[in-house]
Parts: sequence; structure tokens; C-alpha cells
Amino acid sequence: MERRALIAIARDEVAPRFDLTKEALLLSISESGEIVQRKSFLLADASGDELCDLALSRDVGTIVCGGIEDEYFHYLRWKRIEVIDSVMGPLERVIPRLAAGELKAGDILFDRAGESA
Repeated sequence: MERRALIAIARDEVAPRFDLTKEALLLSISESGEIVQRKSFLLADASGDELCDLALSRDVGTIVCGGIEDEYFHYLRWKRIEVIDSVMGPLERVIPRLAAGELKAGDILFDRAGESA
């Protein structure tokens, strides 16, 4: 069974704030961890309410974001959507971890000075 995940994005990275993002990436992930479908969304305005509506309308099971207001966090959890928050890093590193089920809240996936991936 496929699972769906929504990532709040800013350019090619996880957006620093859920409610201030205008872009989202919807992923369909197979049980084996393969990305089956990838679809980008542009919102007319930055809105946490619209992102929540998008997640609910697309039957999303997991949301990945940077910071998120308590109001949205608790609402999404109440709707039985897993929220992996405080994630920072480029999508090229976040997506494989998410697909493998290894992404955790608070993961920082940027290179540190003098360190390579």
C-alpha cells in the first residue's frame, strides 16, 4: 500500500515555516520505499490553512516541515497525520530518508563546515 507525504518547500529545501510556505511537494511512496509519484503545488498565498486543506484533500499521511505553529501541529495530529517537524535540509537528502522511513523530527541534513555528505 502506498503512503503519501507532503513536504513544505522553499526552492529546493524544506521550508523554514509551515505557515509561510507557498510551495509543497506531494510524494506517493511504495511499501518498498520507491517514489511512485511526485507532484508540486504552488499556493496563491502563504497559508497554513491552505496547506492543511491540501493535505486532507490528498489523503496525506505524513507532513514534513521546518517550524510549525502549535495550532497547525495539533490540528494535523488530531486528523491523524504524522508531522515530522524541525527538519532542515535540501530535498535531495530529505526525500530518500523519508522514503526509507528514517526521517525524524529535528533532523538537520545540511553539510557542516568542513564536512561532506
